Amino acid sequence: MAIACVAVISKENFPLCVWSPLSNTEADVSLQFLVHTCIDVIEEKVSQVSSKAGDPREHYLGLLYPSEEYKIYGYATNSRMKFIIVTENISSQPKDQEIKQLFKLLHAAYVKMFSNPFYTPGQKIDSRWFKQELSNIYEQSKSVLLKE
Repeated sequence: MAIACVAVISKENFPLCVWSPLSNTEADVSLQFLVHTCIDVIEEKVSQVSSKAGDPREHYLGLLYPSEEYKIYGYATNSRMKFIIVTENISSQPKDQEIKQLFKLLHAAYVKMFSNPFYTPGQKIDSRWFKQELSNIYEQSKSVLLKE
C-alpha cells in the first residue's frame, strides 16, 4: 500500500475530509496530526508562489513534509482549497508527475462532488460517492506508486 491518507482542507484551513484506505473512514489520530501540521507549510508555499511571477495554474506544491514513516504532498486550488496526500515512505520515490496526476484526479472528484446541489459548501464531506472515488484513486495509485 502506498497512500496512507487523503485530506481535503477548506480555505479556512479546517479539514472537510480526512480519509484513510485502511479503515475506509476517518484516518487515525497520528495521520490527522500530520495533516494539521502541513496546513501551515501549505500556507507558506502558497504565499511564496503567489508572490513570484510563476505559472498561476500550477497547483502542485510538491513534498511538504518528509518523516521516517510518511511523505506528505500538497496541492492548492485557485479557490484556496487544499488537498493533501500522505504516502508511506517507501524505498522507490514516486515521480512528481505521478503525484500530480493523483492530485488532478482528486481535484476532479472534489469538483464533481461540489457540483452536487445537495452539498453545502464548507461542510464536512460525508458523501459515500466521494469516499468511493477516493477508494478508486487509491486503487489507481497502487500501480503508480508501488512500481519496483
